[in-house]
Amino acid sequence: MTPLQDALAVPASDRNPRLPAISSDPGELILPGSEIFDASAVAARLDADLAGLSDAADIRAATVAVLNEVQDRSRAAIAAAFAQKPLAARRVLRAYALLADGMVRETLRVATTYLHPCPNPTEAERLALMAVGGSGRAEMAPYSDLDLLFVLPWKMTGWAESVIESCLYILWDLRLKVGHASRSIPDCVRLARQDFTIRTSLLEMRYVAGDAGLAEDLTRTLHDKVFAGTVSEFIEAKLEERAERHEKQGGQRYVVEPNVKEGKGGLRDLQALYWIAKYEHDVQRARELVDLGVFSLDEYRAFNAAERFLWAVRCHLHLITGRAQNQLTFDLQVEVAERIGYVDHGGRRAVEHFMQDYFRHATRVGELTRIFLTAMEAAHLKKEPMLIGLLRGARARRRKLKPNFTVIQGRLAIVDDAEFLSDKLNLLRLFEEALRTRYLIHPDAMRLVVANLHLIDDEMRRDKVATRIFMDLLLKHGNPERALRRMNELGVLAAFLPEFAPVVAMMQFNMYHSYTVDEHTIQVISHLAQIERGEVEEELPVASAILKAGVNRKVIYLACLIHDLGKGRPEDHSVLGARIARLMCPRLGLKPEDTETVAWLVRHHLLMSDMAQKRDISDPRTVRDFAKAVKTIARLDLLTVLTVCDIRGVGPKVWNNWKATLLRQLYHTTREALETGLEDLNRDKRKTEAKKALRARLKGWDRKALTAETGRHYAPYWQGLHTDAHVIFAEMLRDITEHEIRIETGLDEDRDATRVSFALADHPGIFSRMAGALSLVGANVVDARTFTTKDGYATAVFWVQDHEGHPYEERRLPRLRTMMEKTLKGEVVTSTAMDQRDKIKKRERRFNVPTTITFDNDGSEIYTIIEVDTRDRPGLLYDLTKTLADNNIYIASAVVATFGEQVIDSFYVKDMFGLKLHNKLKQEALDKKLRAAIARVAERAGA
Repeated sequence: MTPLQDALAVPASDRNPRLPAISSDPGELILPGSEIFDASAVAARLDADLAGLSDAADIRAATVAVLNEVQDRSRAAIAAAFAQKPLAARRVLRAYALLADGMVRETLRVATTYLHPCPNPTEAERLALMAVGGSGRAEMAPYSDLDLLFVLPWKMTGWAESVIESCLYILWDLRLKVGHASRSIPDCVRLARQDFTIRTSLLEMRYVAGDAGLAEDLTRTLHDKVFAGTVSEFIEAKLEERAERHEKQGGQRYVVEPNVKEGKGGLRDLQALYWIAKYEHDVQRARELVDLGVFSLDEYRAFNAAERFLWAVRCHLHLITGRAQNQLTFDLQVEVAERIGYVDHGGRRAVEHFMQDYFRHATRVGELTRIFLTAMEAAHLKKEPMLIGLLRGARARRRKLKPNFTVIQGRLAIVDDAEFLSDKLNLLRLFEEALRTRYLIHPDAMRLVVANLHLIDDEMRRDKVATRIFMDLLLKHGNPERALRRMNELGVLAAFLPEFAPVVAMMQFNMYHSYTVDEHTIQVISHLAQIERGEVEEELPVASAILKAGVNRKVIYLACLIHDLGKGRPEDHSVLGARIARLMCPRLGLKPEDTETVAWLVRHHLLMSDMAQKRDISDPRTVRDFAKAVKTIARLDLLTVLTVCDIRGVGPKVWNNWKATLLRQLYHTTREALETGLEDLNRDKRKTEAKKALRARLKGWDRKALTAETGRHYAPYWQGLHTDAHVIFAEMLRDITEHEIRIETGLDEDRDATRVSFALADHPGIFSRMAGALSLVGANVVDARTFTTKDGYATAVFWVQDHEGHPYEERRLPRLRTMMEKTLKGEVVTSTAMDQRDKIKKRERRFNVPTTITFDNDGSEIYTIIEVDTRDRPGLLYDLTKTLADNNIYIASAVVATFGEQVIDSFYVKDMFGLKLHNKLKQEALDKKLRAAIARVAERAGA
């Protein structure tokens, strides 16, 4: 909380609202007070301009003109000064509050002196003007609401109504967003008793102008009739409100686009602590919590630093957007980082360093919240947590606590701090005991741990008992994520594993990852434990079966823990991570061969995902190359589990049936190859098996038609599609004429996508036209295959999803088919229609994905694989395939992998003679043309 000055810096009983609310002392404001609002000069200017005016409209217009000029000049001066001192948030807040106070006072003076003079007021014609809420705290960001309370002694009089109305009209004309209420003192008492939001705003009210005696009466009455004796109910209400607010904002501290004001670990959490402290102890400054023993000096400093940082961020958000913006969206993160002075370094962007600091402050706010609530619990102000009450019966049957541990208010606590600290290994044993007994850890115990992190030294890190305790936390109790998350929040994890420290609160600036690196790591381990507990057998049959059959648990858990610890450095994080694994694993008790397995898994933890999502896994060469890299079934099993957990730990909407199907297919074909030998992976065998399966499905066909169908396709067709697709194309091609276009759509449940199949006469560029037709209806292509029959027809199948990543609803399919037919018939010109496509949203424009284009002649036996890694934009697939078609490149298949704003399109291609693209000059020319196409797409999308 910003320390409130003068009027609020004395006990409530002695408070005198006549004192100025905001200090103009040097150092308290970002500019001298006279440069922000020179009250005497403004009053003199107004008196001069209003002299001789009698019409109310003229008086109001003249007042607004003067105050607008003052406001614009002062706001510009404050913003300029803030740009020079971008973290001086408190001085900026007080400056805006001082400006608002001056404008409100002059507005009221004009209303009561020029518009509605009342030379002989009655007792009922008294009026006090109070600032409440953020205005009352003198915490005003550039575009914060101006919250005012017009206080009356009793009911509203005609004079008071006129004055209030005129004040509001002037303030509105000044473009201020005013929150206001007009209430008598009895109204304030009644409403404060009924509504905790109103009560909180009145708790922070501050006298601004008008009848000071009336303001004193209100302050005294509220204290005596509302605040006194109601501390417990107020605290409970604030905690409930806090929980609801967190749930509404997503419930997590590491939301990638956090709300600085309302989010978990944000300003509202700090304010809630201050409200409770003020209500209970009548503190006026956060530092007083140190004297009361609620915070240590170090904890107060952390409180102070977090508040200063968060307010600075919020003020910059307001100034950048020109409005009360509190959501730190991706595009604004970049601008705020630049304003505060962050720069790129260490292989990471400035915005990533900025957001890491943001999340560290948010985590500290969470710790401080727990510490404060402990003090409230000790005073019996907060009820036992609901979760504790629900589980009381179960906990009563739990194991007996180990020595020097006890339970206080349903949480695991420490009996004797000195005894606990006499053995530094107890800093780890605390978390083990919490897991063993299933108790939550008491915040006092957490506080003791945080204050003594220095005890975790190299000697302790090498201690065999310490490493045994840590490995037991991972392996023994079935829910390691709970211990790891609390250890991470308290700094224990980074202290015991220094290699973990750099990734704490590390944000990855992209739209793919929903969590910071440390939270992602804990999520990955959480998913592994969930699979091990047998909770997702139906959803993840392969991974569940692997773990049920048995793997080296130390290896898989440490691979999950270490796999991303190399992030944030210029070097490839997988290569660096493998080196980290070779350092960490021996220290944690692993044998040399197990250490090498962990290092291999970390080095190749993206291999299976890349193969499944970026390559055609129906191509025997893909499976053969993957099997050669993996070498053994044991490694295949471990890598499969790690890959599944890694993808599921990226974010709640990343894992889907499509990825599951690809990984299962790759796993089964690779396992079969490793068991029976790589020589079994050949096209002839697959072609024979596929034809046999099709004949079994087409039992109603006569022999002649069946022979024609099985003989009209080349080998890649039989290996590249499932039997279901072969059946569909057989029906579509039956009796087709040269000028027909046949389209079939349907749900592919296994792939969680809509399948769109085409059969039509083949001609150059057909793949591009089909991709363009799908782009025009907003379909997101996730995979595609195209084949040519021996008798000159194209058979193509695209798997598409809507913009939310789901299959198309049945009711939308007719429009999909109609648009595709029009495009393929030439009734719609794709390149022209593309110009009307949606632009990239502003919040997404700051993402930079460098374009990389590679030509791979080794990944497939008969095709060149062109891999285009770039920024995803509407219509990109169409422009790329059109460029290839224009250069006489035949596309056999396209594999599309999307990772947030990044897309990797892999095209399996041949030249016009049916050969691979070996010529370097041709590759370079095609590279330039593809980059030019990407640039055109970017321009069209408004990037």
